[in-house]
Amino acid sequence: MPVLIDQPIWPAHDTLWAHLVSDSSLAELHAFAQAMGIPRRAFDRDHYDVPEARYAELVAAGAIPVTVRELVVRLRASGLRVTQRERRSAP
Repeated sequence: MPVLIDQPIWPAHDTLWAHLVSDSSLAELHAFAQAMGIPRRAFDRDHYDVPEARYAELVAAGAIPVTVRELVVRLRASGLRVTQRERRSAP
């Protein structure tokens, strides 16, 4: 299965951010991120936050652009989605 990326619409730190996910395995996601030089600190339990400036490069490398809704639906269907409730209860 592919690595997916949503539109960079999430504002923070003077830029917009996208989410990079896998709908099959975290190992696949980590391998793609590592190959692209995305630091592990950008990983947030089920996705990597990536700045808008890297979007085109990640798509060119094989990340499939999807809508925010499709990204969430596919991540949820894969069983890899970490919910807000899980985020709040984890240390």
